[in-house]
Amino acid sequence: MRQAYRTALVTGASSGIGESFARLLAGRGADLVIVARRADLLDGLARELVERYRVAVEVVAADLTDPFQREEVERRLRADPVELLVNNAGYGAFGAFAELPLDDQLAEIELNVTTLVRLTHAALPGMVARGRGGVLNVASMAGFTPSPGSATYGATKAYVLSFSESLHSEVAAKGVHVTALCPGFTRTEDDAPPNLLWLRREDVARAGLDAVATGRALSVPGAQYKAALPALRLVPRPLLRAAVNRMWHQAADSR
Repeated sequence: MRQAYRTALVTGASSGIGESFARLLAGRGADLVIVARRADLLDGLARELVERYRVAVEVVAADLTDPFQREEVERRLRADPVELLVNNAGYGAFGAFAELPLDDQLAEIELNVTTLVRLTHAALPGMVARGRGGVLNVASMAGFTPSPGSATYGATKAYVLSFSESLHSEVAAKGVHVTALCPGFTRTEDDAPPNLLWLRREDVARAGLDAVATGRALSVPGAQYKAALPALRLVPRPLLRAAVNRMWHQAADSR
C-alpha cells in the first residue's frame, strides 16, 4: 500500500540531496521539520517552501555529531511524531585510512551510523504504535563493495544498508515502511546534466521517496546502477576486491 506522508523530518536538509527531499516533500503537501548545522541556509529554504507550497516548515539548527544537540532532535521526534523520517545527514572522509586523522573517522561513524540509529529509535516506536509511517535511510552503492580510499565511509553505508533491510523485515507487517536508498555518484548541484555515472540529486531524492511510500526495502536510483547491482552481489568477493584494489591504486598513482 502506498503511503502519503503529511509530516516529515529531514536531516542534512540545507543542501544537496537533503534539500531535494525537502522540496519534493513540500511539493507533495507535507509539513516539514528540516535539520542541519547551517541555520541561515535552513531559514532561506524554509521561507521559500512556505511561500511556494503553503506548508508549515520548522527549522532545527543542530550539529548531529554533538550528543546534546542531537538529543534535542530525538526529543522532538518523540514529543511531536512525524509520519516520515529521512535520515540523510552524512559525510565521507576520503584517503588512505592510516593517513587520515582518527577523529575524522570517528565523527563520520557518529553521524552516518550513531545519529541514524538514535533518530530511528526515537521515531520508530510511535510509527509502529500508529500502524503507519516511514523511515528512509540514505545508504550508498558503496555499501555493496569494498571501498579502499573510503574505508570508513563504505563501512558506515554497509551498516545502514543492513540495518535498514533488517528493520524493514521487522516492521513491514505492522504498516511501517523502512527503506535504504543506495545512490551512486550524485551531483549535489543542479547545473550539470546526468551522464553515464552521475545522477541528479532530485532524481535520487524522488526515487527514495517513491520507494519508501510503496514499502520497498531497497532503492537503487539510475538504470546504470540497477544494472550493476546483480553483478556486485554475484561476483566472488576475491574478484571484487581485486577490481576495486586496481582502481584504488590507479587513482593513487595518478595523484
